[in-house]
Amino acid sequence: MSLDTYIAGLPKAELHLHIEGSLEPELMFELAQRNGVAIPYDSVEAVRAAYDFSNLQDFLDIYYAGAAVLLTRKDFEDLAFAYFQRAAADNVRHAEIFFDPQTHTDRGVPFGVVVEGLIAGMDRAKAELGVSSGLILSFLRHLTEEEAFATLEAAKPYLHHFIGVGLDSSEVGHPPSKFQRVFAAARDLGLKLCAHAGEEGPPAYVHEALDLLHIDRMDHGNRSMEDEALIERLAREQMTLTVCPLSNLKLCVVDDLKDHPVPEMLRRGLHVTLNSDDPSYFGGYVNDNYSRLAAAVGLTKDQVTLLARNSFEGSFLGEAEKAAFIAEVEAYAQR
Repeated sequence: MSLDTYIAGLPKAELHLHIEGSLEPELMFELAQRNGVAIPYDSVEAVRAAYDFSNLQDFLDIYYAGAAVLLTRKDFEDLAFAYFQRAAADNVRHAEIFFDPQTHTDRGVPFGVVVEGLIAGMDRAKAELGVSSGLILSFLRHLTEEEAFATLEAAKPYLHHFIGVGLDSSEVGHPPSKFQRVFAAARDLGLKLCAHAGEEGPPAYVHEALDLLHIDRMDHGNRSMEDEALIERLAREQMTLTVCPLSNLKLCVVDDLKDHPVPEMLRRGLHVTLNSDDPSYFGGYVNDNYSRLAAAVGLTKDQVTLLARNSFEGSFLGEAEKAAFIAEVEAYAQR
């Protein structure tokens, strides 16, 4: 079979997905009409044209504008389930999804509305599609640590719904050290920790995420490849990196997919996974990231299989669940 066909059937997990970034223009229009929200676009095509951005901040501007249509529990349920339908079509068996509560609570949407809607969509995905999932609360790094603490406090009644916390939004100028205390508080609550670092920010941000936040998983991490000692450390510690090729291309982290560092990361023994990040904005869900990167850099079947295996090993699932999924990957690879 072709490599694309192999990728399509390969069981995999997605560990770096912002649920707000899966809002497709069609659903944006539907929700705007449902809720009577005015949006600055007169057609789906106009929205897609607005996705022609070239840096993280321009993307974030339209990302937050799109989130304005999300107001009710049903909106968040529909958003989540729409993503899971696409994930299931890509044979994603498990997904650990980020959400940005501050994007919504700052607009007056109650914290509980967001969480309850997302959980309803996740429960439907498990029941109807067979896709398991976990929810990660992300702090917006362009806001203050005090605001992050307030968000963590608001999350406490819903803590049983979360598997971890993350750190996203504008990276440059907002180092991980800014959030050291709130990450320590989250760990004390029993939550796993992950953070975006080394996407647009320097290798120093990766060091801070490791040494000050004490993360369990690294989101992006591309610029780690500029620091030899850091490469060796990440390989030695087997820190999972949730790499997002089409996102990197769209945001000009790489100029061309053929220049993407994944092959070198694998060669150096880094624990790499492939993910879609904000797929409606970056032009592809999980299988698109696998297939387009494979075509650009010449990934082999064995490398693609390793990436899928890594995705389950790097998840926050229990060991028995990881083993069961990995057995599925290995059985598929022997077909």
